[in-house]
Amino acid sequence: MSLNIDKIREQFPILKSEIYGKPLAYFDNAATTHKPQRVINRVNEVYETINSNIHRGVHYLSNQATLAYEEARNKTQAFINAKNSYEVIFTSGATAAINLLANSFGDTYINEGDEILISTMEHHSNIVPWQMMCKRKKAILKVIPINNDGDLVLEEFEKLLSPKTKLVAVTCVSNALGTVNPYEEIIVKAHANNSLVMLDASQAVQHLKVDVQELDTDFLVFSGHKIYGPTGTGVFYGKEKFLNEMEPWQGGGEMIKTVTFEETSYNELPFKFEAGTPNIAGAIGLGEAIDFVSELGVENIAAYEEDLLQYATDKFNTIDGMRIIGTAQKKASVISFLVKDIHPFDMGTMLDKMGLAVRTGHHCAQPIMAFYKIPGTLRASFAVYNTKEEIDRLVEGISKIAALFG
Repeated sequence: MSLNIDKIREQFPILKSEIYGKPLAYFDNAATTHKPQRVINRVNEVYETINSNIHRGVHYLSNQATLAYEEARNKTQAFINAKNSYEVIFTSGATAAINLLANSFGDTYINEGDEILISTMEHHSNIVPWQMMCKRKKAILKVIPINNDGDLVLEEFEKLLSPKTKLVAVTCVSNALGTVNPYEEIIVKAHANNSLVMLDASQAVQHLKVDVQELDTDFLVFSGHKIYGPTGTGVFYGKEKFLNEMEPWQGGGEMIKTVTFEETSYNELPFKFEAGTPNIAGAIGLGEAIDFVSELGVENIAAYEEDLLQYATDKFNTIDGMRIIGTAQKKASVISFLVKDIHPFDMGTMLDKMGLAVRTGHHCAQPIMAFYKIPGTLRASFAVYNTKEEIDRLVEGISKIAALFG
């Protein structure tokens, strides 16, 4: 199925914007994607027609809100092919999901001297929670290195695995480099070592098919706002066995079964990990975003974005002084780059005046920047609504600025 990009673009009202008198060309999709009108409408509809707190209410609005919220959970279950809907926990984002795991997994399974394994290319949200947990539990954090292309060094990963490795927590796709990691192989090797695996799929689910049962991953997280859904939404998936064994991270309403001043018993899954009133409209909006992606077909999106990435890479390589940071053989639709000795902030600011939105800085991945001995990069990240014409505008803008700096 070939995608009708013009029709897709028509669904995103913000793409009609002008920035400094120029049509917006938005290349900051790895930070957050724009929202189709149907998602905006669905969120508004919740507040306009069924706004109410969910679950325990007996009145009509509460019942309708509960049905819509749980329908969004079922859509998410189907999207990642979880075995059970109660293995899907709604959070405020991938960061909250990783913190949930670091706290609950750490309190339940981690003892002094145990090891957690992450990679050099992790987002800060998959580094800091583990550092905090290791400090609290006197555990050890180990790091899988990368090579100059931006690929994980799998031989070193195998050497790092030990009887003390309780969890391997890695990203599917690097937000800073675009590298698609061999996460299937990582899972197989980790499981052979009796280690569990968490995948950060924040940069994957909108670009690639992710099937948790086929992968056999133990845990998986992603953010809603990067897959055309509302901000403040996210998903934490875990296998039922571990979710049942793990202690809850947060206490309060909804996650309890009974409370006395002497003792509290916890609710069943998934409510055990959903303390307090959730982002009800956001979760329902996320369900609508998942429908949007599912109807287009993740495989179709992947094919289109791969074509965009190849086109952009070829064009970028014609620019004088261009240096692409991260040249892995398998990449998602991200290009991080530097041009000559122009500071990323300066070029990003000048591109903005041309209506070209890119991200500048360390992209919450400072260890990667330290590895390449650079302060940061410019990053152009593509989504299904981007076009080759927009890429031509970006290349023209970068070339003009490069010429201006001589």
